Amino acid sequence: MRVPAHSVCTAIRDDIVSGVYARGARLTEEQLARRYGVSRVPVREALRTLESEGFVVSRRHAGAHVAEPTEQEAADLLEMRSLLEPLGAARAAQRRTEAHLKVLRGLVRLGQERARRGRGEDLASLGGWFHETLAQASGSPPLTALLTQLRHKIAWMYAVEPSERPVEAWAEHGAIVDAVARGDAERARALTALHAEHAWPLHRLKQAERPRVRVSQHVVNTAGPRN
Repeated sequence: MRVPAHSVCTAIRDDIVSGVYARGARLTEEQLARRYGVSRVPVREALRTLESEGFVVSRRHAGAHVAEPTEQEAADLLEMRSLLEPLGAARAAQRRTEAHLKVLRGLVRLGQERARRGRGEDLASLGGWFHETLAQASGSPPLTALLTQLRHKIAWMYAVEPSERPVEAWAEHGAIVDAVARGDAERARALTALHAEHAWPLHRLKQAERPRVRVSQHVVNTAGPRN
């Protein structure tokens, strides 16, 4: 049974983001194949993809390692997101489908309800789903892919503190959806930029850990072949 490289790539990326592999940790094909229960072929392809995304670096005579981004690189990611998410919202106002609107409105209702009740444990995941759906509504696969990659890398580098104003934050989400529903691209762009500006101070750089490998929960294919 051949396991798709994108499944292996997702598993390794998730473990990098969650800290299973610390920054600077060495990644060998043999180690990864054994951990995820796959052959070395999809692992090799996955490492190439992760290198192109900036999660992995290859060093001459030392092999693949988890990347060690600088503080400036991390700051650049937030700035890129603050520029691209408003563009995605403007495109969504022009290209969204009724299905996108239905999902966005549903997420806003859930977020506003939980914010009013003080149930903050769900708000981070709901916010992630909201921004992912808004990106998909842009109708631009390259922009959606880039925003998804940015979200992964920001989650890797930053811890996000809970908002002290969750009701207001979800009111901002609702206003963005209203602008998208009306087809008002410029208002959707402006509201999303303001929302990003409010969210930026909540991000705190994670402290880099010493290279190590913690126990992973991922098993891509426990019965898969090994080379």
